[in-house]
Amino acid sequence: MGLDQILALLQTALELGLISSLTVLALFLSYSMLNVCDLSTDGCFTLGAVVGAAVAISGHPYLSIPAAMLAGVASGFITAILQTKMGVNSLLAGIIVNTGLYSVNIAIMGGSSILNMNKADTVFTAVKSALARINMSEQYKLVVAAAAVVIIAVLLGLFLKTRLGLAIRATGDNPDMVRSSSINPVFTTIIGLCVANSFTALSGCLLAQAQKSVNIDIGGGMVTIALASLLIGNVFLGKKKMPLRIAGMVLGAFVFRLVYTIALRFNMPAFMLKLVSSVIVVAAISIPYIKQQLPLIKRRLESRKREGNANA
Repeated sequence: MGLDQILALLQTALELGLISSLTVLALFLSYSMLNVCDLSTDGCFTLGAVVGAAVAISGHPYLSIPAAMLAGVASGFITAILQTKMGVNSLLAGIIVNTGLYSVNIAIMGGSSILNMNKADTVFTAVKSALARINMSEQYKLVVAAAAVVIIAVLLGLFLKTRLGLAIRATGDNPDMVRSSSINPVFTTIIGLCVANSFTALSGCLLAQAQKSVNIDIGGGMVTIALASLLIGNVFLGKKKMPLRIAGMVLGAFVFRLVYTIALRFNMPAFMLKLVSSVIVVAAISIPYIKQQLPLIKRRLESRKREGNANA
């Protein structure tokens, strides 16, 4: 593999990693901060993709971004209402919304399972035209994805330092304490899920516009990918201050996508990539636990070795 191929592989992994890191940041907010496992991620990602594509195809590429994020907010609001006002278990609420969004997404796509955006202007084509003036048109996807991630990461970091952001973090740690402090955990849960799902929808919108097409399965497995990336990020920067933790989520998404890209580079069958995702999740979960157990295992081996020497 030549240097050019390696650089192209790294750029592809970085582009996809940055785009999917927005979903990882969404899961970081809902799962790590709010302590809610939102299984509507796949459907919300697809919702953002199809809404953004539909608006871009209609001739409004810049409007597609806020439209997709608002669709994500609506998805998060419904998921939160099911949990907080209707007594539905958080896991079941996510499954219900994810299932319902399949029909909603098909309806937005006009009954089709595919939307082609080859003739539509997007934020990517606009940036590509601008970068062509300085001979950087090949990096247009990277520039758009990096700009989106920087903006969202900074806004998320600032948001989590506000009174409302701190209340959301406290709700995930101890909802009873939050309730006794005259803070409504229902409100913080709703706000947290709405913000998180807006990030997920933005991620779907950017991926759809980057690849110039949308199919109904574009969000399939995104919750697994985001969870794996989140766990990888926690391995690297999980116990640091908030800005570094947010950076760790982005790093985790890049590492995950790099493994994916390498697997594809070595002609691994597409149907095996789900297994790769599962293995990465297991490894990301197990590595911290194994690290904690290593001293104990070492002591046991040394104890058995001493017993064996004594018996000899």
